[in-house]
Amino acid sequence: MGKYLLKRLGQSIIAILGITVVVFFILHLTGNPVELMVSPTTSKEEMEILSEEMGFNDPLPVQYVRFLKGALVGDFGTSYYYNEPAMSVVLERAPATLTLACAALLISVVLGIPAGIVAAVKRNSVSDAVIRVLALLGQCMPAFWLGIMLIMLFAVKLGWMPTGGAEDGLRSLILPAFTLGVFSAATICRLLRSNLIEVLGKEYIDVAKAKGLPKSKIIGKHALKNAMSSIITILGMQFASLLGGSVITEQVFAWPGVGRLVIHSITTSDFAVVECIVFLMAVIFVVINFIVDVLYCVINPRVRLQ
Repeated sequence: MGKYLLKRLGQSIIAILGITVVVFFILHLTGNPVELMVSPTTSKEEMEILSEEMGFNDPLPVQYVRFLKGALVGDFGTSYYYNEPAMSVVLERAPATLTLACAALLISVVLGIPAGIVAAVKRNSVSDAVIRVLALLGQCMPAFWLGIMLIMLFAVKLGWMPTGGAEDGLRSLILPAFTLGVFSAATICRLLRSNLIEVLGKEYIDVAKAKGLPKSKIIGKHALKNAMSSIITILGMQFASLLGGSVITEQVFAWPGVGRLVIHSITTSDFAVVECIVFLMAVIFVVINFIVDVLYCVINPRVRLQ
């Protein structure tokens, strides 16, 4: 167990470094941010002096090492657009994204788990067919299209919800959270259905039926308990995906979160903010995956034996 954890920890560190290298070099190959920081009348000599002072004339490997040293202590430099520390700009938007991701995860669990149970228990029935079609649609529909359709129906036509922003509290959260949580709900539903059908075919389930146990007890106590082991671990991965995948949803609903911030920072070449967001998201995603791997070993002893 200890060797496995050390191995996964080493892989996690390598993954974070790899992500930072790719993003850093791609961003710095897109252009010089000094051009966006100065007025159009600024001479090339003045721009060159400013680039030298800010270190943009240094070789990219030197700039990357400087960025990595700062990242280790939480210093990602100053935002060129907001003229504030990049970390402060990101942390100011982080609660909105975290709230949206938690709400989306709650919706995905509330929708996905009951639907998966019904589809597995009533396999090959009309209910199963309807749920499978809806789950397939949930995984196929683009988030931006679903978000626009929801806005047109519930905000524009019916007037029940606001079109965007976060000024109306819970009412503003419902549509973006549903849009973001549909894909995860479909994933959970299909995975749980598959696992539960497999478990219901095991011998110990036949023994429980032979003993005359009620169907509800067989499913709830024996089948569902074993089928949920992989669902519990995938929830962590889904949460990390929701944090990183909220970019499109936040843009559609004008949600003031990190996803909308990163799009704005990319368009304005605000390197410090983009690097900060990517680094933090990479760390969060890798850490959650590491925790998921550990939990899976705890939940499923067969993995430790293998």
